[in-house]
Amino acid sequence: MTFLTEQPVFLTALIVLLLIIFQLYQNNRLKVSRYIIESSKIPSGMDGFTLCHLSDLHSKRFGKDNRRLLEKIDEIQPDIVVITGDMMNNRNDDGRVFLDLLPHLTKYRCYYVTGNHEQFTAYWDPAFMPKYLEKIRNAGVVVLNNEKLVIKKGSEQIRLYGLQTDLKYYRNMRDTKFSKVEFTEKNLTDLLGECSDRCFNLLLTHNPLHFQAYADWGADLVLCGHVHGGVIRLPGVGGLLSPERVFFPEYSEGIYTKNNTRMIVSRGLGNSTINLRVFNRPEIVVAELKRTSIG
Repeated sequence: MTFLTEQPVFLTALIVLLLIIFQLYQNNRLKVSRYIIESSKIPSGMDGFTLCHLSDLHSKRFGKDNRRLLEKIDEIQPDIVVITGDMMNNRNDDGRVFLDLLPHLTKYRCYYVTGNHEQFTAYWDPAFMPKYLEKIRNAGVVVLNNEKLVIKKGSEQIRLYGLQTDLKYYRNMRDTKFSKVEFTEKNLTDLLGECSDRCFNLLLTHNPLHFQAYADWGADLVLCGHVHGGVIRLPGVGGLLSPERVFFPEYSEGIYTKNNTRMIVSRGLGNSTINLRVFNRPEIVVAELKRTSIG
């Protein structure tokens, strides 16, 4: 009788233990996702050029001093590292985890754009952002705040654009007047200028929601994050929930195509409000550029 009465307790404890182990694995076991991006606009001298894309760290640590994250990046040996925002949380977070990571990361050329969490912090503390961005620049990272530059390898180059999407374009749940604000090709042109049809154009931004505008503008490759893979990934269905509290978001992770534009959405590295990942391990994205005679 004792065994029969204790058996349900034992099974319950076992299930809870297995769920805890599963969540620890899902939240902490880094995955490297690799993509090959082919285009005739990629110069021959940049064939094989490799980008390592980090997003949505949210002040998470993968081992002491983020050692496991850095080891993964060193295994990749990228030509550049691009960072698409939300590397910290808002409120009660000074971004120190990310700032401490940078001296180890800047052995590679690094480029950074802000996400909504950095902007939320600046909204509550207007003095925060200039100081924070200055610390990032002092660490050797190039901050792209609605700016463009060229990435060179030898005598050949591609164009790199960094877009900071204003908070009103995040379908801000705190203010319903922003719920139908649209971001268009014209907004992008006003911020970054015309997109060249002769060069390969790489756009860094945090929010994938406005993919149509990015494609209309003419980006060849867009790298972004924000959606955390949909938090819970349902096999055969996709991500369950976006940060805007939208179920089954259109863009949650992986690669998408519109016209001649491809967009890679990172699942991100950390979590913000909910420390939960299901079938959705933290991710480092690697994109390798390959020159092709067509496309």
